Amino acid sequence: MLNVLLSGAAGAMGKNVSAVAAAQNDIKIVAGVDRNEVSCGFPIFSDFASVNVPLDVIIDFSNVSALEKMLDYAEEKKIPVVIATTGYSDKQLERIKAAAKVIPIFKTANFSLGVNVLISLVKRAAAMMPGFDIEVVEKHHHNKLDAPSGTALMLADAANAARGNELHFEFDRHSKRAKRDPKEIGVHSIRGGTIVGEHDVIFAGENEVITLSHNAESRAVFAAGAISAARFIVNKKAGLYNMNDLLGID
Repeated sequence: MLNVLLSGAAGAMGKNVSAVAAAQNDIKIVAGVDRNEVSCGFPIFSDFASVNVPLDVIIDFSNVSALEKMLDYAEEKKIPVVIATTGYSDKQLERIKAAAKVIPIFKTANFSLGVNVLISLVKRAAAMMPGFDIEVVEKHHHNKLDAPSGTALMLADAANAARGNELHFEFDRHSKRAKRDPKEIGVHSIRGGTIVGEHDVIFAGENEVITLSHNAESRAVFAAGAISAARFIVNKKAGLYNMNDLLGID
């Protein structure tokens, strides 16, 4: 049995992870960390220093502010971490890389199988259509804090890599009155209602448009992916892992 500490247990994604894990016979959420007290069927601690149960892995769907204390705890206890929180600063990303020299860390902006297949397709399409303009549009619920989404940036990065990293990202055109730069990728964010997550990558050429899309209809797809990542990373050596490692795709 894989014993999991769930960081952000009281949040929407934490509840989804709990529900998906409850249906598995090889994994168990044995504790959570959250600022809010909720009834989850397992103990909730207000901070990592108070956790006093045996653990095999941490799954994190919390907030960027929780990163430092979580990594301090994981490094001290030598516990693998699955990081699903997005919106980290460059300094925090460097902190994650440093921790990955001590413990195995699985980090991705999106745990959906479909999204990671989409990323692979975007790479191929960008390479095969060098003259096409590229635009990324992402839509999420009105409670999402970071914009653009981590997934949108992953998609833009994939397209840019296929073009030799010669493109730059354009996040805001409202103050400009100029022709579109052919060396840019437009990245656009929409927030509203209860949209779980939608991502479109538009390749616009002369007289034709190709759109690659992914629509997440339930947060359960992300929860299932995070649990798969926990199973994958628990016996790995120190290092930074992602969905490509889990799925065996480039």
